[in-house]
Amino acid sequence: MRKQMNTPNQAYGYIRVSTLDQSRHGVSLEAQEERLRAYCVSAGLELMAIIREDGVSGSIPLADRPQGAMLLNAVKHGVGNVVALKLDRLFRDAEDALRQTRSWDKSGVALHLVDMGGQSINTASAMGRMMLTMMAAFAELERNLISERTSQALRHKRSHRQVFNHEPFGYRRNGSGLEPVEHEQATIRRVHALRSNGATLDAIAGILNSEGTPTKRGGAWYARTVLNLLNSDLREVA
Repeated sequence: MRKQMNTPNQAYGYIRVSTLDQSRHGVSLEAQEERLRAYCVSAGLELMAIIREDGVSGSIPLADRPQGAMLLNAVKHGVGNVVALKLDRLFRDAEDALRQTRSWDKSGVALHLVDMGGQSINTASAMGRMMLTMMAAFAELERNLISERTSQALRHKRSHRQVFNHEPFGYRRNGSGLEPVEHEQATIRRVHALRSNGATLDAIAGILNSEGTPTKRGGAWYARTVLNLLNSDLREVA
């Protein structure tokens, strides 16, 4: 049985943007706040405060965001509702969403999402909780599909030696493609040879640094830099 709160009609709103959201999609804090306030009026909720998270990535768990932690602490003090525009304003993935909403459900806190595919849902009812579970799963699927497509595109570009980000060690940009840089290719061959002969990553980095061999950006070599070079799927020039 769900625990009843002393203030079931009181709510906290939560709005968030990252720089990317604001510049590409126009999901401004002001627009989100307007939608939340209108929803609370229509739903008969007393909006106690709107917690604003500005310039924070959705990949950061709610509890690790400065204002997200404030929200989690605030709902422990008798407020029965959390209102946000969309699922991705609050949570980084489906697991994060379902874990937190289950915790809120046990405390009698309902989550209201104002725009989920053009309609609002809240977890105060069994139907709302089921819809949230489905929406979270589909949102996770969409993120994974985007990640897969991005990875495939990058693999294609790398395999065809096309520019895909910064210039990788061993190559320089030539139009939209990459062409080998011989002295860097010689370093790549040497790194592979040292590793094949049993040298550790730290030892290889030390050798390159002692010889004054620069990285692509002119800095020092570290074990991680060497490992990234060894794991590159750009084919070494023989």
